[in-house]
Amino acid sequence: MKADIHPKYVEATITCACGNVIHTRSTKAEMHVNTCGACHPFYTGSTKMIDTEGRVDRFKKKYAKVAATAAAKK
Repeated sequence: MKADIHPKYVEATITCACGNVIHTRSTKAEMHVNTCGACHPFYTGSTKMIDTEGRVDRFKKKYAKVAATAAAKK
């Protein structure tokens, strides 16, 4: 490897908006993030489906009819 072309690899502190602090190594010594594995809804299981302009309701109505006609044919 060539000398003096790679960035320094130092101890890093990652701070989340929720207060969680993670210690690791990186080329940047300090980072601030909005979400982490401790507070992200996907990892905590608290995901919520946001119904924008009734799209979820329209989807459920549309496919409820399809499921009902498929069940009636059996």
